[in-house]
Amino acid sequence: MTSVRELNKQRTRAAIADTATRLFLVRGFDKVTIAEVAAAAGVAKMTVTNYFPRKEDLVFDLAEELISGPADTVAARPAGESALHALRRACLEGLERREPALGFAGPEFARMVRESPALTARLREIHEQRESALAAVLAETAGVDPGADDADLTPRIAAAQLDTVRRIVLGEALRRNAAGEDPERIARELSRCAASGFDLLEPALGDYAVRTAE
Repeated sequence: MTSVRELNKQRTRAAIADTATRLFLVRGFDKVTIAEVAAAAGVAKMTVTNYFPRKEDLVFDLAEELISGPADTVAARPAGESALHALRRACLEGLERREPALGFAGPEFARMVRESPALTARLREIHEQRESALAAVLAETAGVDPGADDADLTPRIAAAQLDTVRRIVLGEALRRNAAGEDPERIARELSRCAASGFDLLEPALGDYAVRTAE
């Protein structure tokens, strides 16, 4: 059970992020300071930086979910399912729900991210961290020590290929949402593209990292 203290911390964090996002959407990410966010949220500047050490994470307050999502999906896949099939299922279900983590957070938000060099740089970093997290899970499945000098690089190579579909889908969803296209149409068309992308990977990775029954 989550304690009252932890619930209060979660509420404070969410309130700060929501306040910051509203300011960023009105004035632009690069023109709003941490001090202004703190004042608008009614907290001390140090409180903001305690929850969000980097200004960019006020926008990507779901960064942990963005980074760990594919790795968690693969780790939780049922017996008999490969990493590719688990990621394909999760991506297509996410598009059907038009998840913010796949670029469906509204046109204003999408434009803000695309127009800020700092935010696009942070998004690239998130992509790299997500790929590394996925590679770690694949290495564990394969019984590979990724830190060894002679480590098998297959999990890293597979992670890079498997995450490419999600990366491209997210970038395209942001671009098209920023342009004001209909979200339902975007999701429908990107679902077809994502399915085709995973189909291309199927011959090489369809049987890779299949979870065995415990």
